[in-house]
Amino acid sequence: MTKKDKQIKTEPEDETEVMEVDTSIVKGSSYEDKLNNVSIIANPMASKKLTKKIYKLIKKAAKHKTYLRNGLNDVQKHIRKGETGLVVFAGDVTPIEIMCHLPAVCEDKDIPYCYTPSRQDIGVAMGVKRGSLMVLIKEHPEYKDLYDEIKKEMVKLALPL
Repeated sequence: MTKKDKQIKTEPEDETEVMEVDTSIVKGSSYEDKLNNVSIIANPMASKKLTKKIYKLIKKAAKHKTYLRNGLNDVQKHIRKGETGLVVFAGDVTPIEIMCHLPAVCEDKDIPYCYTPSRQDIGVAMGVKRGSLMVLIKEHPEYKDLYDEIKKEMVKLALPL
């Protein structure tokens, strides 16, 4: 066996190892681990079950062009223009000051909102490689049942005890 043969055999293993490390960043961390990186003002925080439902809804809404608004500027602009829906914030944003005014804006406009632990997971749910600070999900007939279910749970979360 020559040096060239050895290199060919070892290269694919190295690439696979690198790929495993990359996917473990998002999928390997548990919900509880991600909660350790969340800001203290990230309240109300979605439960593990609700978080999964939200990511599923984001995935469905991403298939329709104007039913998912993504990112700080886009969401803020459309909320101020009067669009309604559900707002999902990432809890692990630093510095949190860049978006800490938006929950108050949502409350003024009667838009349900909640936080999820990871901005990277929001991006993955949308089908992009980058994370996203927040999304605005608008109602669509194709996923109306899931939308209504999540909206009801978000309203429950926002109620003071």
